[in-house]
Amino acid sequence: MPPTVAVVGGGISGLAACYYLARSPNPPKVLLLEASARLGGWLQSTRTAEGTVFEHGPRGIRPGGAVGADTLHMVSQLGLEGDILPVPGDHLASRNRFLYTGGALHKLPSGLGGLLQPVPPFSRALIWSGLQDLLAPAGTEPDESVHTFAQRRFGREVADIAVDSLCRGVFAGDCRALSVRCCFPALFQAERRRRSVLLGLALGSGERRGAGAESELSRRARSERWSQWSLRGGMESLAQALGTFLRQRGVELRCQAPLRRLQWHRDGRWQLALPDGTITADHVVSALPAAALAEVLPPEAEQLARELRRIPAVPVAVVNLQYQGVTLPVTGFGHLVPSSEDASLLGIVYDSVAFPQHNGTAAASSVMLGGAWFQQSFGDPASVAPAVLLQRAQAAVREQLGLEPAPTHSIVRVQQACIPQYTLGHWRRTERIRQFLAEQQLPLSLVGASYAGVSVNDCIASAKAAVGQLLG
Repeated sequence: MPPTVAVVGGGISGLAACYYLARSPNPPKVLLLEASARLGGWLQSTRTAEGTVFEHGPRGIRPGGAVGADTLHMVSQLGLEGDILPVPGDHLASRNRFLYTGGALHKLPSGLGGLLQPVPPFSRALIWSGLQDLLAPAGTEPDESVHTFAQRRFGREVADIAVDSLCRGVFAGDCRALSVRCCFPALFQAERRRRSVLLGLALGSGERRGAGAESELSRRARSERWSQWSLRGGMESLAQALGTFLRQRGVELRCQAPLRRLQWHRDGRWQLALPDGTITADHVVSALPAAALAEVLPPEAEQLARELRRIPAVPVAVVNLQYQGVTLPVTGFGHLVPSSEDASLLGIVYDSVAFPQHNGTAAASSVMLGGAWFQQSFGDPASVAPAVLLQRAQAAVREQLGLEPAPTHSIVRVQQACIPQYTLGHWRRTERIRQFLAEQQLPLSLVGASYAGVSVNDCIASAKAAVGQLLG
Protein backbone atom coordinates (compact mmCIF):
# COMPACT_ATOMS: atom_id res chain seq x y z
CA MET A 1 0.00 0.00 0.00
CA PRO A 2 1.45 3.41 -0.93
CA PRO A 3 1.49 5.96 1.92
CA THR A 4 -1.32 8.54 2.09
CA VAL A 5 -0.50 12.25 1.88
CA ALA A 6 -3.28 14.68 2.84
CA VAL A 7 -2.88 18.17 1.38
CA VAL A 8 -4.93 20.75 3.30
CA GLY A 9 -5.91 23.91 1.41
CA GLY A 10 -6.88 24.02 -2.25
CA GLY A 11 -5.28 27.31 -3.27
CA ILE A 12 -2.41 27.44 -5.75
CA SER A 13 0.09 26.14 -3.12
CA GLY A 14 -2.02 23.07 -2.26
CA LEU A 15 -2.79 22.35 -5.92
CA ALA A 16 0.91 22.65 -6.81
CA ALA A 17 1.84 20.26 -3.97
CA CYS A 18 -0.66 17.70 -5.33
CA TYR A 19 0.70 18.26 -8.87
CA TYR A 20 4.30 17.48 -7.84
CA LEU A 21 3.21 14.52 -5.69
CA ALA A 22 1.10 13.06 -8.53
CA ARG A 23 3.94 13.44 -11.05
CA SER A 24 6.58 11.74 -8.86
CA PRO A 25 7.92 8.35 -10.07
CA ASN A 26 6.18 6.40 -7.24
CA PRO A 27 3.28 8.66 -6.31
CA PRO A 28 1.68 8.24 -2.89
CA LYS A 29 -2.09 8.22 -2.46
CA VAL A 30 -2.98 11.93 -2.48
CA LEU A 31 -6.06 13.56 -0.98
CA LEU A 32 -6.76 17.32 -1.18
CA LEU A 33 -9.07 18.95 1.38
CA GLU A 34 -10.50 22.41 0.66
CA ALA A 35 -12.86 24.22 3.03
CA SER A 36 -14.68 26.30 0.39
CA ALA A 37 -16.80 25.18 -2.56
CA ARG A 38 -14.09 25.85 -5.15
CA LEU A 39 -10.38 25.32 -5.86
CA GLY A 40 -7.89 28.10 -6.55
CA GLY A 41 -7.77 30.17 -3.36
CA TRP A 42 -6.92 33.76 -4.29
CA LEU A 43 -6.83 32.91 -8.01
CA GLN A 44 -10.34 34.18 -8.70
CA SER A 45 -11.62 35.29 -12.11
CA THR A 46 -15.13 36.24 -13.24
CA ARG A 47 -15.87 35.52 -16.91
CA THR A 48 -18.93 37.17 -18.42
CA ALA A 49 -21.03 35.81 -21.29
CA GLU A 50 -19.46 38.47 -23.57
CA GLY A 51 -15.97 37.09 -22.87
CA THR A 52 -14.85 39.79 -20.44
CA VAL A 53 -12.53 38.59 -17.65
CA PHE A 54 -12.31 40.33 -14.27
CA GLU A 55 -9.54 39.31 -11.88
CA HIS A 56 -10.18 39.49 -8.12
CA GLY A 57 -6.72 38.25 -7.11
CA PRO A 58 -3.36 38.05 -8.94
CA ARG A 59 -3.71 39.33 -12.53
CA GLY A 60 -0.34 38.39 -13.95
CA ILE A 61 2.75 36.28 -13.25
CA ARG A 62 6.39 37.22 -13.81
CA PRO A 63 8.35 34.72 -15.93
CA GLY A 64 11.83 35.47 -14.55
CA GLY A 65 14.24 33.28 -12.61
CA ALA A 66 14.12 29.57 -11.83
CA VAL A 67 10.73 29.92 -10.09
CA GLY A 68 9.21 31.69 -13.11
CA ALA A 69 10.58 28.98 -15.42
CA ASP A 70 9.11 26.26 -13.19
CA THR A 71 5.66 27.86 -13.35
CA LEU A 72 5.83 28.13 -17.14
CA HIS A 73 6.94 24.48 -17.31
CA MET A 74 3.84 23.55 -15.28
CA VAL A 75 1.68 25.59 -17.68
CA SER A 76 3.22 23.64 -20.60
CA GLN A 77 2.58 20.30 -18.89
CA LEU A 78 -1.06 21.30 -18.36
CA GLY A 79 -1.47 22.08 -22.08
CA LEU A 80 -2.16 25.79 -21.54
CA GLU A 81 0.48 27.24 -23.93
CA GLY A 82 -2.20 28.31 -26.40
CA ASP A 83 -3.97 30.31 -23.67
CA ILE A 84 -0.94 32.36 -22.61
CA LEU A 85 -1.28 36.15 -22.90
CA PRO A 86 2.26 37.59 -22.68
CA VAL A 87 3.23 41.21 -22.02
CA PRO A 88 6.52 41.73 -23.92
CA GLY A 89 9.27 43.98 -22.55
CA ASP A 90 8.62 46.76 -25.10
CA HIS A 91 4.88 46.91 -24.28
CA LEU A 92 3.60 50.12 -22.67
CA ALA A 93 2.36 48.10 -19.67
CA SER A 94 5.97 46.95 -19.14
CA ARG A 95 7.59 50.35 -19.68
CA ASN A 96 5.17 52.74 -18.00
CA ARG A 97 4.46 52.68 -14.29
CA PHE A 98 3.19 55.65 -12.35
CA LEU A 99 2.99 57.14 -8.86
CA TYR A 100 0.14 59.37 -7.72
CA THR A 101 1.47 62.02 -5.35
CA GLY A 102 0.66 65.65 -4.70
CA GLY A 103 -2.63 65.25 -6.54
CA ALA A 104 -0.98 64.29 -9.84
CA LEU A 105 0.23 61.23 -11.78
CA HIS A 106 3.99 60.95 -12.31
CA LYS A 107 5.66 58.43 -14.61
CA LEU A 108 8.45 56.57 -12.84
CA PRO A 109 11.83 57.43 -14.36
CA SER A 110 13.30 54.97 -16.86
CA GLY A 111 16.50 55.32 -18.85
CA LEU A 112 19.50 57.52 -18.21
CA GLY A 113 17.63 60.84 -18.49
CA GLY A 114 15.44 59.96 -15.54
CA LEU A 115 18.51 59.30 -13.39
CA LEU A 116 20.54 62.41 -14.26
CA GLN A 117 17.90 65.09 -13.72
CA PRO A 118 15.16 65.59 -11.12
CA VAL A 119 11.91 63.92 -12.19
CA PRO A 120 8.78 64.60 -10.13
CA PRO A 121 7.78 63.45 -7.55
CA PHE A 122 11.49 63.36 -6.59
CA SER A 123 13.14 66.69 -5.75
CA ARG A 124 16.62 65.58 -6.83
CA ALA A 125 18.07 63.35 -9.56
CA LEU A 126 18.02 59.70 -8.55
CA ILE A 127 21.73 59.40 -9.35
CA TRP A 128 22.36 61.07 -5.96
CA SER A 129 20.45 58.26 -4.24
CA GLY A 130 22.61 55.78 -6.15
CA LEU A 131 25.78 57.57 -5.02
CA GLN A 132 24.53 57.51 -1.42
CA ASP A 133 24.17 53.74 -1.67
CA LEU A 134 27.67 53.33 -3.13
CA LEU A 135 29.21 55.38 -0.30
CA ALA A 136 27.11 54.37 2.71
CA PRO A 137 28.59 51.83 5.16
CA ALA A 138 27.08 48.34 5.25
CA GLY A 139 24.37 47.62 7.80
CA THR A 140 25.17 45.39 10.76
CA GLU A 141 21.68 44.53 12.07
CA PRO A 142 20.38 40.98 11.39
CA ASP A 143 17.11 42.56 10.18
CA GLU A 144 15.52 45.98 9.83
CA SER A 145 12.36 47.49 8.43
CA VAL A 146 12.17 48.02 4.68
CA HIS A 147 11.78 51.78 5.29
CA THR A 148 14.85 52.05 7.56
CA PHE A 149 16.92 50.05 5.07
CA ALA A 150 15.81 52.16 2.08
CA GLN A 151 16.34 55.44 3.94
CA ARG A 152 19.82 54.40 5.06
CA ARG A 153 20.86 53.31 1.57
CA PHE A 154 18.98 55.71 -0.74
CA GLY A 155 17.70 58.62 1.32
CA ARG A 156 14.43 59.59 2.96
CA GLU A 157 12.56 60.68 -0.19
CA VAL A 158 13.08 57.34 -1.97
CA ALA A 159 11.99 55.52 1.21
CA ASP A 160 8.93 57.71 1.83
CA ILE A 161 7.62 57.74 -1.74
CA ALA A 162 8.97 54.94 -3.95
CA VAL A 163 9.61 52.18 -1.39
CA ASP A 164 6.49 52.96 0.64
CA SER A 165 4.40 52.65 -2.56
CA LEU A 166 6.21 49.47 -3.66
CA CYS A 167 5.44 47.71 -0.35
CA ARG A 168 1.80 48.74 -0.68
CA GLY A 169 1.71 47.36 -4.23
CA VAL A 170 3.39 44.02 -3.46
CA PHE A 171 2.38 43.28 0.15
CA ALA A 172 -0.49 45.75 0.74
CA GLY A 173 1.71 46.46 3.75
CA ASP A 174 3.48 49.19 5.71
CA CYS A 175 7.19 49.43 4.87
CA ARG A 176 7.83 50.68 8.42
CA ALA A 177 6.67 47.32 9.82
CA LEU A 178 7.86 44.91 7.11
CA SER A 179 11.21 43.09 7.24
CA VAL A 180 13.69 43.86 4.45
CA ARG A 181 15.45 40.53 5.04
CA CYS A 182 12.27 38.56 4.25
CA CYS A 183 10.34 40.86 1.89
CA PHE A 184 13.29 41.82 -0.33
CA PRO A 185 15.96 39.16 0.33
CA ALA A 186 17.85 40.03 -2.89
CA LEU A 187 18.44 43.63 -1.68
CA PHE A 188 19.37 42.51 1.83
CA GLN A 189 21.86 39.91 0.51
CA ALA A 190 23.29 42.35 -2.07
CA GLU A 191 24.27 44.78 0.69
CA ARG A 192 25.73 41.95 2.82
CA ARG A 193 27.79 40.72 -0.12
CA ARG A 194 29.18 43.94 -1.58
CA ARG A 195 28.43 46.65 1.04
CA SER A 196 26.29 48.38 -1.62
CA VAL A 197 22.88 47.27 -2.88
CA LEU A 198 23.57 48.48 -6.44
CA LEU A 199 27.01 46.82 -6.60
CA GLY A 200 25.65 43.62 -5.05
CA LEU A 201 22.84 43.43 -7.62
CA ALA A 202 25.13 44.31 -10.53
CA LEU A 203 27.87 41.81 -9.62
CA GLY A 204 25.55 39.03 -8.46
CA SER A 205 26.30 36.43 -5.81
CA GLY A 206 29.00 34.60 -7.75
CA GLU A 207 27.02 31.39 -7.27
CA ARG A 208 25.43 29.56 -10.15
CA ARG A 209 21.70 29.34 -9.63
CA GLY A 210 19.91 26.10 -10.29
CA ALA A 211 17.94 26.57 -13.49
CA GLY A 212 14.21 26.05 -13.48
CA ALA A 213 12.63 23.40 -15.67
CA GLU A 214 13.43 24.92 -19.07
CA SER A 215 10.49 24.59 -21.45
CA GLU A 216 9.88 26.00 -24.90
CA LEU A 217 7.60 28.51 -23.19
CA SER A 218 10.27 29.84 -20.81
CA ARG A 219 12.74 30.10 -23.72
CA ARG A 220 10.13 32.13 -25.59
CA ALA A 221 9.50 34.31 -22.53
CA ARG A 222 13.23 35.06 -22.33
CA SER A 223 13.68 35.82 -26.02
CA GLU A 224 10.60 38.09 -26.13
CA ARG A 225 11.54 39.64 -22.74
CA TRP A 226 8.11 39.13 -21.19
CA SER A 227 7.53 41.28 -18.12
CA GLN A 228 4.49 39.19 -17.11
CA TRP A 229 1.84 36.88 -18.51
CA SER A 230 -1.75 35.85 -17.90
CA LEU A 231 -4.17 33.30 -19.35
CA ARG A 232 -7.02 33.87 -21.80
CA GLY A 233 -9.60 32.57 -19.33
CA GLY A 234 -8.10 34.49 -16.40
CA MET A 235 -5.73 33.30 -13.68
CA GLU A 236 -8.34 30.97 -12.19
CA SER A 237 -8.08 28.79 -15.29
CA LEU A 238 -4.61 27.72 -14.03
CA ALA A 239 -6.29 26.31 -10.89
CA GLN A 240 -9.03 24.68 -12.97
CA ALA A 241 -6.48 23.03 -15.29
CA LEU A 242 -4.60 21.72 -12.24
CA GLY A 243 -7.87 20.31 -10.86
CA THR A 244 -8.56 18.48 -14.13
CA PHE A 245 -4.99 17.12 -14.30
CA LEU A 246 -5.13 15.89 -10.68
CA ARG A 247 -8.47 14.10 -11.12
CA GLN A 248 -7.05 12.31 -14.17
CA ARG A 249 -4.07 11.22 -12.03
CA GLY A 250 -6.35 9.73 -9.38
CA VAL A 251 -5.97 12.49 -6.77
CA GLU A 252 -9.09 12.77 -4.61
CA LEU A 253 -10.21 16.43 -4.49
CA ARG A 254 -12.69 17.23 -1.73
CA CYS A 255 -14.26 20.70 -1.56
CA GLN A 256 -16.41 21.89 1.37
CA ALA A 257 -14.25 19.72 3.62
CA PRO A 258 -12.85 22.10 6.28
CA LEU A 259 -10.24 20.62 8.60
CA ARG A 260 -11.55 20.87 12.18
CA ARG A 261 -8.60 19.32 14.05
CA LEU A 262 -5.28 17.56 13.47
CA GLN A 263 -4.53 14.78 15.95
CA TRP A 264 -1.21 12.96 16.22
CA HIS A 265 -1.90 9.24 16.65
CA ARG A 266 0.25 6.78 18.61
CA ASP A 267 0.83 4.68 15.47
CA GLY A 268 2.75 7.62 13.95
CA ARG A 269 -0.04 8.79 11.65
CA TRP A 270 -2.29 11.83 11.55
CA GLN A 271 -6.01 11.78 12.27
CA LEU A 272 -7.77 14.61 10.41
CA ALA A 273 -11.14 15.52 11.88
CA LEU A 274 -13.64 16.76 9.28
CA PRO A 275 -17.31 17.75 9.78
CA ASP A 276 -18.44 14.34 8.48
CA GLY A 277 -15.87 12.06 10.14
CA THR A 278 -12.11 11.46 10.28
CA ILE A 279 -9.46 10.36 7.83
CA THR A 280 -5.96 9.01 8.44
CA ALA A 281 -2.79 10.13 6.67
CA ASP A 282 0.91 9.26 6.89
CA HIS A 283 1.94 12.83 6.05
CA VAL A 284 0.15 16.19 5.98
CA VAL A 285 1.07 19.07 3.67
CA SER A 286 -0.50 22.25 5.05
CA ALA A 287 -1.20 24.91 2.44
CA LEU A 288 -3.36 26.81 4.94
CA PRO A 289 -2.50 30.35 6.01
CA ALA A 290 -0.30 30.23 9.13
CA ALA A 291 -3.02 31.51 11.49
CA ALA A 292 -5.58 29.00 10.15
CA LEU A 293 -3.15 26.09 10.68
CA ALA A 294 -2.52 27.28 14.27
CA GLU A 295 -6.23 26.81 15.04
CA VAL A 296 -6.33 23.09 14.13
CA LEU A 297 -3.05 21.88 15.64
CA PRO A 298 -3.12 19.49 18.64
CA PRO A 299 -2.28 20.83 22.14
CA GLU A 300 1.19 19.23 22.05
CA ALA A 301 2.08 21.50 19.11
CA GLU A 302 1.20 24.71 21.00
CA GLN A 303 4.77 25.97 20.60
CA LEU A 304 4.37 25.73 16.82
CA ALA A 305 0.89 27.30 16.93
CA ARG A 306 2.30 30.26 18.88
CA GLU A 307 4.85 31.02 16.14
CA LEU A 308 2.23 30.61 13.39
CA ARG A 309 -0.12 33.09 15.08
CA ARG A 310 2.64 35.69 14.90
CA ILE A 311 2.46 35.73 11.08
CA PRO A 312 -0.38 38.19 10.37
CA ALA A 313 -2.18 38.75 7.07
CA VAL A 314 -4.07 41.81 5.81
CA PRO A 315 -7.33 42.17 3.85
CA VAL A 316 -7.58 43.88 0.45
CA ALA A 317 -10.71 45.08 -1.31
CA VAL A 318 -10.47 44.62 -5.09
CA VAL A 319 -12.95 46.78 -7.02
CA ASN A 320 -13.16 45.95 -10.76
CA LEU A 321 -14.51 48.78 -12.90
CA GLN A 322 -15.30 48.65 -16.62
CA TYR A 323 -16.19 51.63 -18.84
CA GLN A 324 -17.67 51.23 -22.33
CA GLY A 325 -16.79 53.88 -24.91
CA VAL A 326 -14.11 55.44 -22.70
CA THR A 327 -10.31 55.51 -23.13
CA LEU A 328 -7.92 55.57 -20.19
CA PRO A 329 -6.01 58.89 -20.22
CA VAL A 330 -2.66 57.13 -19.57
CA THR A 331 -1.22 53.88 -20.87
CA GLY A 332 0.86 51.71 -18.58
CA PHE A 333 0.62 48.97 -15.99
CA GLY A 334 -1.02 51.18 -13.41
CA HIS A 335 -0.18 53.52 -10.56
CA LEU A 336 0.63 53.18 -6.86
CA VAL A 337 -0.24 55.65 -4.12
CA PRO A 338 2.12 56.30 -1.17
CA SER A 339 0.53 56.10 2.29
CA SER A 340 1.25 59.81 2.88
CA GLU A 341 -1.05 60.68 -0.07
CA ASP A 342 -3.98 58.40 0.78
CA ALA A 343 -3.59 55.50 3.22
CA SER A 344 -6.87 53.80 2.16
CA LEU A 345 -5.99 53.55 -1.56
CA LEU A 346 -3.10 51.23 -2.46
CA GLY A 347 -3.19 51.77 -6.22
CA ILE A 348 -5.04 51.27 -9.49
CA VAL A 349 -4.15 48.66 -12.14
CA TYR A 350 -5.01 49.54 -15.78
CA ASP A 351 -6.24 46.06 -16.72
CA SER A 352 -7.27 46.84 -20.29
CA VAL A 353 -3.77 48.12 -21.18
CA ALA A 354 -1.82 44.96 -20.24
CA PHE A 355 -4.53 42.46 -21.21
CA PRO A 356 -6.91 44.01 -23.78
CA GLN A 357 -8.01 40.45 -24.69
CA HIS A 358 -9.89 40.37 -21.36
CA ASN A 359 -11.84 43.56 -22.01
CA GLY A 360 -12.62 43.89 -25.72
CA THR A 361 -13.10 47.57 -26.55
CA ALA A 362 -13.86 48.66 -22.98
CA ALA A 363 -11.53 50.46 -20.56
CA ALA A 364 -11.06 48.50 -17.34
CA SER A 365 -9.24 49.13 -14.10
CA SER A 366 -8.95 47.43 -10.72
CA VAL A 367 -8.81 49.62 -7.62
CA MET A 368 -6.98 48.12 -4.61
CA LEU A 369 -8.12 49.35 -1.21
CA GLY A 370 -7.18 48.82 2.43
CA GLY A 371 -4.35 46.41 3.12
CA ALA A 372 -2.62 47.22 6.41
CA TRP A 373 -4.83 50.35 6.58
CA PHE A 374 -8.18 48.55 6.03
CA GLN A 375 -9.49 48.72 9.60
CA GLN A 376 -8.67 52.42 10.08
CA SER A 377 -10.07 53.33 6.64
CA PHE A 378 -13.20 51.17 6.34
CA GLY A 379 -13.72 49.32 9.64
CA ASP A 380 -14.26 45.58 9.94
CA PRO A 381 -13.52 43.86 6.58
CA ALA A 382 -16.17 41.22 7.36
CA SER A 383 -18.98 43.78 7.61
CA VAL A 384 -18.02 46.75 5.41
CA ALA A 385 -20.76 47.60 2.88
CA PRO A 386 -19.70 46.91 -0.75
CA ALA A 387 -21.38 50.21 -1.73
CA VAL A 388 -18.89 52.12 0.47
CA LEU A 389 -15.93 50.47 -1.28
CA LEU A 390 -17.45 50.98 -4.74
CA GLN A 391 -18.04 54.66 -4.01
CA ARG A 392 -14.45 55.07 -2.77
CA ALA A 393 -13.06 53.29 -5.87
CA GLN A 394 -15.16 55.36 -8.29
CA ALA A 395 -14.05 58.57 -6.57
CA ALA A 396 -10.39 57.49 -6.92
CA VAL A 397 -10.78 56.74 -10.65
CA ARG A 398 -12.58 60.05 -11.15
CA GLU A 399 -9.98 62.13 -9.26
CA GLN A 400 -6.83 60.33 -10.40
CA LEU A 401 -7.70 59.21 -13.95
CA GLY A 402 -10.39 61.72 -14.84
CA LEU A 403 -13.03 59.07 -15.65
CA GLU A 404 -16.28 60.93 -14.90
CA PRO A 405 -19.07 58.55 -16.03
CA ALA A 406 -20.37 55.74 -13.85
CA PRO A 407 -18.85 52.36 -14.78
CA THR A 408 -20.95 50.10 -17.03
CA HIS A 409 -19.87 47.10 -14.95
CA SER A 410 -18.45 46.80 -11.42
CA ILE A 411 -17.57 43.99 -8.98
CA VAL A 412 -16.50 44.45 -5.35
CA ARG A 413 -14.62 41.68 -3.53
CA VAL A 414 -13.16 41.89 -0.03
CA GLN A 415 -10.33 39.35 0.17
CA GLN A 416 -9.92 38.79 3.89
CA ALA A 417 -6.46 38.08 5.34
CA CYS A 418 -5.17 37.48 1.80
CA ILE A 419 -1.59 38.77 1.97
CA PRO A 420 0.73 37.59 4.78
CA GLN A 421 2.92 40.26 6.37
CA TYR A 422 6.59 39.43 6.95
CA THR A 423 7.09 41.78 9.86
CA LEU A 424 10.43 42.38 11.62
CA GLY A 425 11.92 39.13 12.88
CA HIS A 426 9.93 36.95 10.45
CA TRP A 427 13.12 35.02 9.57
CA ARG A 428 13.54 34.02 13.24
CA ARG A 429 9.92 32.84 13.39
CA THR A 430 10.29 30.66 10.27
CA GLU A 431 13.59 29.33 11.64
CA ARG A 432 11.93 28.31 14.94
CA ILE A 433 9.07 26.69 12.98
CA ARG A 434 11.56 24.64 10.93
CA GLN A 435 13.45 23.69 14.09
CA PHE A 436 10.28 22.52 15.88
CA LEU A 437 9.22 20.32 12.94
CA ALA A 438 12.70 18.80 12.72
CA GLU A 439 13.08 18.16 16.46
CA GLN A 440 9.63 16.64 16.84
CA GLN A 441 10.09 14.71 13.56
CA LEU A 442 6.51 15.57 12.65
CA PRO A 443 5.38 14.31 9.22
CA LEU A 444 4.09 17.82 8.45
CA SER A 445 5.17 20.12 5.60
CA LEU A 446 4.24 23.82 5.48
CA VAL A 447 3.82 25.47 2.09
CA GLY A 448 2.27 28.68 0.81
CA ALA A 449 2.52 32.45 1.06
CA SER A 450 2.84 32.64 4.87
CA TYR A 451 6.52 31.72 4.91
CA ALA A 452 8.87 32.67 2.06
CA GLY A 453 7.26 34.73 -0.71
CA VAL A 454 3.72 35.87 -1.53
CA SER A 455 3.72 35.63 -5.34
CA VAL A 456 2.13 32.79 -7.31
CA ASN A 457 5.65 31.70 -8.37
CA ASP A 458 6.78 31.65 -4.72
CA CYS A 459 3.79 29.55 -3.68
CA ILE A 460 4.42 26.99 -6.44
CA ALA A 461 8.15 26.93 -5.59
CA SER A 462 7.44 26.29 -1.90
CA ALA A 463 5.19 23.35 -2.84
CA LYS A 464 7.84 21.91 -5.20
CA ALA A 465 10.56 22.19 -2.54
CA ALA A 466 8.40 20.59 0.16
CA VAL A 467 7.45 17.65 -2.08
CA GLY A 468 11.10 17.22 -3.12
CA GLN A 469 12.10 17.04 0.54
CA LEU A 470 9.23 14.67 1.43
CA LEU A 471 10.01 12.25 -1.41
CA GLY A 472 13.76 12.54 -1.05
